[in-house]
Amino acid sequence: MTKDKILSHKNNLQVLYEDNHIIIVNKRAGDIVQGDRTGDKPLSDVVKDYIKDTYNKPGNVYLGVVHRLDRPTTGIVLFAKTSKALPRLNRLFAEKKAQKTYWAVVKNAPVKTADTLINWLKKNPKNNKSTAYPKEINDSKKAILHYKLIKSLDNYYLLEIELETGRHHQIRSQLSHIGSPIKGDLKYGFDRSNKDASIHLHAKRLQFIHPVSKEKIDIIAPLPDDAIWKACEH
Repeated sequence: MTKDKILSHKNNLQVLYEDNHIIIVNKRAGDIVQGDRTGDKPLSDVVKDYIKDTYNKPGNVYLGVVHRLDRPTTGIVLFAKTSKALPRLNRLFAEKKAQKTYWAVVKNAPVKTADTLINWLKKNPKNNKSTAYPKEINDSKKAILHYKLIKSLDNYYLLEIELETGRHHQIRSQLSHIGSPIKGDLKYGFDRSNKDASIHLHAKRLQFIHPVSKEKIDIIAPLPDDAIWKACEH
């Protein structure tokens, strides 16, 4: 089952897929997936409100967070609606059985049009940033991604990325390390921010086997509505 349309769009929530056990939404730039010290309302609470309103559910709504996206990033986020689905989805992600595809717009084309990047990432909690190293160092974690150049725009390049590991700021850090920081990503070396504080990194596609029904789920998230993303589609 491949789905690439928004099923529901209310209260600024774009629902891409939903059944009794899972719900998949298209995150906007600026949304945080889970609550943090900012105190801003997280996407998980927005989804809970949606479920409560849509199905007139009394009391607390169960929702399990399976994975996260960085605040300035857009695209697919999967949540568990039942306590049965959550551990199964967690196992699916831990065992790397969920295939995640991202699109990234960069200013500088990589030297190679397609490559596998292997680095060791070390996170600095003080500035919430990960640095990519060519060799293992203390407290670093191995990070692997595969990219290919799929389009040349007027001033930018569109890369398609398949993640093999899920590290903190992995795509942002690894692309910056090869001299191709993502558009708008000041933290990782792009020269200016986007007006809406987004970065041009989009979690575009997610493929996995449903934890309960065992059906193949294949979801594609529509791109944000801006001129550069529109140019990527044509």
